[in-house]
Amino acid sequence: MFFFAYNILSIFLLLPVVVYHLYRSVSRGRPPAFRERFGSIPAAELAALRKRPTIWLHAVSVGESIAARPLLKALRKRYPGHAIVVSNTTETGRGISSTFPEVDLCIYFPFDFLPSVCSALKSIRPVLIIIMETEIWPNFTREATLRGIPVLLANGRISDRSFDRYMKLGWFFRHPLRLFSNLCMQTEIDRERIIAIGAPDERTLATGNLKYDIPICVADVGEKKRLRDSYTIPEELIVLTAGSTHSGEEQHVITMYKELSAAADNLFLILVPRHPERSSEVAGLLENSGLTFRRRTSLPSTELFHQGEVLLVDTIGEMMSLYALSDISFVGGSLVPTGGHNLLEPASAGVASVFGPHMTNFREITELVLQYGAGIQVDSPEALTASMRTLIASIELRRVLGQNGLKMMRDNGGATERHMEVIAGYL
Repeated sequence: MFFFAYNILSIFLLLPVVVYHLYRSVSRGRPPAFRERFGSIPAAELAALRKRPTIWLHAVSVGESIAARPLLKALRKRYPGHAIVVSNTTETGRGISSTFPEVDLCIYFPFDFLPSVCSALKSIRPVLIIIMETEIWPNFTREATLRGIPVLLANGRISDRSFDRYMKLGWFFRHPLRLFSNLCMQTEIDRERIIAIGAPDERTLATGNLKYDIPICVADVGEKKRLRDSYTIPEELIVLTAGSTHSGEEQHVITMYKELSAAADNLFLILVPRHPERSSEVAGLLENSGLTFRRRTSLPSTELFHQGEVLLVDTIGEMMSLYALSDISFVGGSLVPTGGHNLLEPASAGVASVFGPHMTNFREITELVLQYGAGIQVDSPEALTASMRTLIASIELRRVLGQNGLKMMRDNGGATERHMEVIAGYL
């Protein structure tokens, strides 16, 4: 009865969903890709699967795609005869996933409209579906189950902010949750929460966070110089990278940078908005501040940057390289109540990080970063400026924070292998 009612409702919701996606795509200057979102995948693209048994992994956006990378590498190594399909919901997620050499085919995830789901499943014919974090789509999960395809939840989490919402809608989520073959949650708290929402206790495990298994990518002197050369950044500058920033944060970062640059003659800022389509808005802030800047898309250039200038990154997929060439990082989404972003990225590069008070989406990671002394949490823009000033003045403090981050990564790895043990039961 639940799925019948859901499908009736989905008919009425289809038009608003289509209109929303069309508006979102047009406003961001990207094609809406309705063909794939309605489950139609061109035969030429399906040829990449070459009739091999196929593993379908779904990762909503950029963060989930990056978190999936260790798992994708392990799947490719252990099951070389299988094809791997990755689906994404967002354009930026697909942009990242399409760069992964482990992936045979990237597609957009179909709308959870019964004909779309059936068409996609019929075309791909996966032997296993892996859904990253907490994407719960009733039709997709049910239709896969009816076809005898195991569906696993990987790296699952239920944040503080979303738990109450899920509980209020437990009557809705418990139906698709019961169809998952296994649910691999990041922590015991996540496991308890999703069971409370309606997941089957006996099929729900705490397997750790895949993000701790992202490759350690510390750049030595030669590699750091090569990276800086590719962005035309002089090697003698102290580079501060503000990554994944949101509206309301960039102005604070710019104000901080201008104040610090007035006292230091060797400082350089890389500013990376979380959503590249906001780059024009951020460029306006930089222009109004009087700072000289260049966009990433205008590089390479024969002219080197100078102290006090700014690189505005209006592309995707370069965050790890940017952290690797940096001396200090600010992790955005944390000075405004967005919930923060992944502190493990600068930690895996051995780079000291500073972040704000709003880290509810990464509570466990934040606690570990503070426990290991791998970063500094501040409660205001003024405190951010003060902490950055201290880090600029102390190369030893930067080194200690970076080394502590690397130790944290090494001590808390292993989630990939625990996930692979579960996956092995279905392949």
